[in-house]
Amino acid sequence: RHRLGDIAELIVTPLGWKDLVLRDDTRARIDELLASVKHRSTVMDDWGFARKVAYGRAVSALFSGPPGTGKTMVAQLLAKELGYDLYRIDLSQVVNKYIGETEKNLARIFDEAETSHAVLFFDEADALFAKRTEVKSSNDRYANLEVNYLLQRLEQFAGVVILTTNLDGSVDPAFKRRMAAEVRFYPPELPERERLWRTILPAATPIDGELDFHELASEFDEMCGGHIRNAVLRAAFLAAAEGTSVSQHHLERAARTEARNMGKMM
Repeated sequence: RHRLGDIAELIVTPLGWKDLVLRDDTRARIDELLASVKHRSTVMDDWGFARKVAYGRAVSALFSGPPGTGKTMVAQLLAKELGYDLYRIDLSQVVNKYIGETEKNLARIFDEAETSHAVLFFDEADALFAKRTEVKSSNDRYANLEVNYLLQRLEQFAGVVILTTNLDGSVDPAFKRRMAAEVRFYPPELPERERLWRTILPAATPIDGELDFHELASEFDEMCGGHIRNAVLRAAFLAAAEGTSVSQHHLERAARTEARNMGKMM
């Protein structure tokens, strides 16, 4: 049981690895990360690496890529596979304008994670793990102190930490050097988009006629998994409101709406 209060939120997923659609190289990096957690005791304790690696034993990973490409879903699946709880850190509650308060909140997070065996999930971590800047004011100095403190706690932490960012270049290079894995998430290509359209639609959904997933993947070529999920769910509600089954018309109509929400002209 954790005592993080409003600083962290427990997140779970009903999905499994079969629901994940990624490029092969991205999936390979995730498998490596999972293996480094599962076999940490063997390598560190049984094989003696703990005597050689005094610091930096945290299994930490940086997930970078555009929104909707599966970063949060993979974090949930990793924690589920390991049997750990995944706690998403609310950065708005952690970062404090008063001197020293941010460090106190971070100390509380890492201490609690070590005792409860929780996976720490810093979503959109740019605000907390940003590059250190040239000190031109007291604000710059204290911001750099927070980054330095985070680096120190990561070196001392023996658990699992996952960071996500939409802007890979905004994270301080010192954090990247301490990451056990950097996993890049890419927008899906045509075959992956077609698989996403097929996978996201549940088997129990009533279907009216043939569905052309290839056509959907081809026409809406800038959609990532998150956008496709939104479109499929919207199509289901459109069909339910009409009292009919889901058809190609519903999917296309919902996809056009999602595309407009993305700022795309159809």
